[in-house]
Amino acid sequence: MWRHIASNGVTFLLVALFLLGGLILWGKSQYENPGPLSQAICVQVERGANMRKVSQNLEEQGAVSSAPIFRIGAEYEEKSGQLKAGSFLVQPEQSMREIVDVLTKGGASTCGTEVVYRIGVNRISVQVRELDPSSNRFVERAEFSPGEEDVPEAYEETKEKADTRFRIALAEGVTSWQVVQGLNGVDLLEGEIEEVPAEGLLAPDSYEVRPGDKRAALLAQMQEAQAAQLAAAWEARSPELPVETPEELLVLASIVEKETGVAEEREQVASVFVNRLNQGMRLQTDPTVIYGLTKGEGVLGRGLRRSELRKETPWNTYVIEGLPPTPIANPGRASLMAAAQPAETDFVFFVADGTGGHAFAETLDEHNRNVARWRQIEAERGAEAAGNASTGGN
Repeated sequence: MWRHIASNGVTFLLVALFLLGGLILWGKSQYENPGPLSQAICVQVERGANMRKVSQNLEEQGAVSSAPIFRIGAEYEEKSGQLKAGSFLVQPEQSMREIVDVLTKGGASTCGTEVVYRIGVNRISVQVRELDPSSNRFVERAEFSPGEEDVPEAYEETKEKADTRFRIALAEGVTSWQVVQGLNGVDLLEGEIEEVPAEGLLAPDSYEVRPGDKRAALLAQMQEAQAAQLAAAWEARSPELPVETPEELLVLASIVEKETGVAEEREQVASVFVNRLNQGMRLQTDPTVIYGLTKGEGVLGRGLRRSELRKETPWNTYVIEGLPPTPIANPGRASLMAAAQPAETDFVFFVADGTGGHAFAETLDEHNRNVARWRQIEAERGAEAAGNASTGGN
């Protein structure tokens, strides 16, 4: 009898172990295999949230098939206590293991709402936008110009959220004065900037910031980034380039930056100025004249007068020979590389072509024909604008 009981007990134990092993393997496959999510979602993890609450949220949104298995897997990998506060993008069919990694690896939020302070050439604006997980595109909720427009409620509400991301975005071609004005106006940051950095030394880019960050520290980060980009461009420069120092390359790049907003044209525009330097021609570029008038402090807001084209300033390239003494803006990486590696052309002239780009020419006759076409386009546009005004735009 006891032998029979013992035999049954061993059998039961073996069956139990077999079932337990099968259950573990099934749970492991559930944890590691692609998940049930069919469309990306944004998962918010609040400060102080625990793995139980987060796993239940994930199960309710259809991101995981089992909240308990999600918690057991996270516990087994010793990540239960590593949850990070923020909003995180969970992609379709991500496994539970991958989702645990997303929620515990730290760093900036990957979705949710962000506030972008844009320091542009013509205006400074604040944009509140939110990532739509289904399209992976940002949807604008509000935009305004500080000091010029009323602050929208969406901005005040968003700014107070713990998981909101904040970025400072510098446009290519902004001046150092514009950057300082913009940073001093960002209410998120601390510490006033009193001295404007030398022109050209700040890298146009997007910078992640947090409430309470120091403006001076951010400015130093921009300078470090530009120094690295300039060093890389100088290292990669063409051997025949008619500039002798990285500083001269920076000046040339700033002119390229201000002369065209068409990315595909940068190398051609750079080639025009390089060819002129090589031939001893004056650069004769309007943006340098404008800088001589404004010193980068704001936008001229009108066309240049003939008297201003003849006015002697250190930056008036209609008057001076060679490059001006300083950059006229902060060039981006692409313009630095275009100045360092210009296209190989014989172009020495260019003029607007009416499409937003330019018509390039090797000879004065060809350039004069391009100028005549541009004057005709200007005249036609002026007549059309006058006609629209007289008919109320109908």
